[in-house]
Amino acid sequence: MKKYLIPVLSLLLAIACTDHNTDPESPDDDQQGSTENNDVRMWLTTQSKVYMMKELPIEYSNDITDVVLRLDPTVKYQTIDGFGGGLTGSSAYLLKQMSAEARAKVLKELFDPKEGAGLESLRLCIGASDFSMALYTYCDKEGIENFAIPEIDKRDLLPVLKEILAINPKIKLIASPWSPPAWMKSSGQLNNGKLKGPEVYDAYATYFVKYVEAMKAEGITIDAITLQNEADFESGVHPSMKMSWQEQAEIIGKYLGPKFKTAGITTKILILDHNFDIYNYAINVLRDATANQYIDGTAFHGYAGNPSAINAVKAEFPDKSIYETELSGGGWNTGTEMETLFYYLTDFLVPCIQNGSSNYMMFNVALNSQHGPVTPGGVFCEDCRGIVTIDGDVYKKELEYYLLGHFGKVCRSGAKMISTSFLGTLPDGVTATAFLNPDGSKGLVIVNKSGNSINLTVKDQATSKRFVYNVPNLAIASFILK
Repeated sequence: MKKYLIPVLSLLLAIACTDHNTDPESPDDDQQGSTENNDVRMWLTTQSKVYMMKELPIEYSNDITDVVLRLDPTVKYQTIDGFGGGLTGSSAYLLKQMSAEARAKVLKELFDPKEGAGLESLRLCIGASDFSMALYTYCDKEGIENFAIPEIDKRDLLPVLKEILAINPKIKLIASPWSPPAWMKSSGQLNNGKLKGPEVYDAYATYFVKYVEAMKAEGITIDAITLQNEADFESGVHPSMKMSWQEQAEIIGKYLGPKFKTAGITTKILILDHNFDIYNYAINVLRDATANQYIDGTAFHGYAGNPSAINAVKAEFPDKSIYETELSGGGWNTGTEMETLFYYLTDFLVPCIQNGSSNYMMFNVALNSQHGPVTPGGVFCEDCRGIVTIDGDVYKKELEYYLLGHFGKVCRSGAKMISTSFLGTLPDGVTATAFLNPDGSKGLVIVNKSGNSINLTVKDQATSKRFVYNVPNLAIASFILK
């Protein structure tokens, strides 16, 4: 991963949009309880922090306002896998070191679809990454017959992952290697280098087959894999490797795709797993007809370029899926915590989903207050931040928790993004993203950065039910409509 600096213009706009309306008054204690039995549920976050993903009471009404937001569940778009982050070796270690009681509490806050943030998309590292407790792969001894789940992952990753899946079995898992085994590489080490050449392509493809089957034997289903994390980047201080688009196409078309097919493996194959600005890499791989037949879609990171790249890939390959698999928050973010939260929403998460991504993930699920632990032997990111910060049994929910939670609260795995439209004059700076969940409920997330509060009528076109809500400026409001 690479640091991403917030453009100064975005921050100036965020600062300029000062709220001309105060936050709604904090409800009395007797109104603070769950409204789960109501037909509409809602959660609110405001930049002032008066509310942080706070559930507030709301009901259907016959009132109507000058601006009407219509949800049309008959017009469906991509299927949503969920929102989440990377369960790196460091994240798993910190969670495993907690007491059972403390760990159960933080995992519930992260993954429980009713009482927590409802995160349902996780990325696993096939071996060490830049946030691991050791340097290792799943086949450190030369010869693919020596493949085995490493003891460190048996100690940390597998127990924590199984606890997470017990909370929510519907979580989708994407797995990525930061490096192949060193014996497959020209560098002879996990840092830097590239694959030796075609003589190791068969073994590398078999590496993924064995990984998927080994995890299945542990009761864990891998939904998708990528061939290489950040395929156009290498580092001298942590596991990494460059892989050209030609290599990726050849390995998928001639080796990995056929091996998955022969083994009856339905795990999806994703390409690129790198930044938006090099989307042509994905287009080139997809133009290879032999590889294309085995590829489900493209995985993007958010450290360079922007989500408009999704449209470029979709324009030529509309049948292929899009995923967003990594973007880390950290100490390099300028402006206030809440300005950064709204920046991530409006510049990344919302446009990713609205342009067709099936998921959205930040990077580490958990790091400690020293921004680690980092992989032994080198420091790459000295101020990365997790979705939660963990020190011993104490944890803190970071801005990324609320960023993801506002969508995880109201959008379940398997949902479809649906059409939204407005009647009336909508001020700039307001976005609405809606979903049809598998249980028939509708999820809606409204982000208001317009400079003023906006009084909206939300109408469900399928049922004709509606409600009115005054969304404060610099606020995120999430709703479930039953």
